[in-house]
Amino acid sequence: MDGTEEESLDDLPPSAKLVFKVLEYNGPLTQKGIVEESMLSARTVRYALERLEGIGIVDEDVYFADARQNLYQLTDIAPEKAQAKADGGKEKACCAE
Repeated sequence: MDGTEEESLDDLPPSAKLVFKVLEYNGPLTQKGIVEESMLSARTVRYALERLEGIGIVDEDVYFADARQNLYQLTDIAPEKAQAKADGGKEKACCAE
């Protein structure tokens, strides 16, 4: 990307999409929790979280039960962005006929 286009969930690698879905289904989790649920490596989860944070659909907070860890959760706008993208794809498919 040349930096002029806004990156979306569709542009991310499959691992980031999986992490998004894990957070969508399970709610806020630590990195360790995401690793366990997704069965991805810790390094892959870290990279996926970086990408998701970069497009503003994942927030990182302090995990009060263990301050050495962070808690990751979808932002309030994340489901809206994902739904708008899905609806946009349907509209294009129906109007192309």
